[in-house]
Amino acid sequence: MLISRAPVRISFFGGGTDYPEYFLNHGGAVLATAIDKFSYVTASPFLSHLFDYSIRVSYRKVELVKTPDEMEHRVFKECLKFCGLEKDIELHNVADLPAFTGLGSSSAFTVSLLQALHSFKGEFVRPLDLAYEAIYVERHLVQDKVGCQDQLMAAIGGFNLVEFRTENDIIVNRVTMSPQRMAEFESHLFIVFTGIRRKAADVVEKQLKRVEDNTDTLKMMRQMVDQGWDILTGNDDLSAFGNLLDEAWRAKRSLDQGISNGEIDQMYQRGREAGAWGGKLLGAGAGGFMLFFAPPEVHPKLTATFQNHQLLSVKINAPGSQIIFS
Repeated sequence: MLISRAPVRISFFGGGTDYPEYFLNHGGAVLATAIDKFSYVTASPFLSHLFDYSIRVSYRKVELVKTPDEMEHRVFKECLKFCGLEKDIELHNVADLPAFTGLGSSSAFTVSLLQALHSFKGEFVRPLDLAYEAIYVERHLVQDKVGCQDQLMAAIGGFNLVEFRTENDIIVNRVTMSPQRMAEFESHLFIVFTGIRRKAADVVEKQLKRVEDNTDTLKMMRQMVDQGWDILTGNDDLSAFGNLLDEAWRAKRSLDQGISNGEIDQMYQRGREAGAWGGKLLGAGAGGFMLFFAPPEVHPKLTATFQNHQLLSVKINAPGSQIIFS
């Protein structure tokens, strides 16, 4: 048996510019970090000649099939076919966090699964190539309307400014901060669950239809990526990062009316009133986790404000996809 894992992520700036529908014409970038919450896949040999099925996979359900084509789960099916595995394998998926919450868990699963399948075959794949494979599987085989940052962050991990040129030409720039500034930055993160789960592709579909109408806003959001980088790698007070997040969230909301709603707007306002400098919904919008950026001394007030919500504590700069047991 072997076990792989890949992290989910927090994206601070540039979300929406990581879709080929935008970056192929204008160039895109995100500023994001992998966090210490993972999707795990176990892979082990399966003696199919002793059973009346050839592959066993388990997630929320258990599927016992003779070929990948019989599978309901499209990512399992397409990844197995992509890696040329037609029988004699058992796969199991568990995750630290549920899907549809804005942290890129679906892509973390795809990356972790591909990592496990390649390792099962005795193959080594570079992290960047693993990201390219996951993008191809999700966008072209499964045909989900997804961007390209989640797969990249799951595969390479770390805290990065990522530039998107094409689906096969992505540049990774590591954010360089001292350990002290990294720890200070991390202490400002406050994450709360809205209680709303949604599928990102459903939210994004409307946004993609308005890419041309929103080009100026998306270009401004792309510029905020560089501004965020300058704040982190310079000596600016971190309040500037929080203020920029507030500006970015207002820009994101303007892309489509489905990105936010009255309940989410009220949550955001309550967080600001409790002392947060800024924040945003994580992911495509319409639900999931909400990030606030606030000095540590106001976190107790934020905790009291959202005492009826699930809070999430995280560590940033987590490692990318890897085999943790074999």
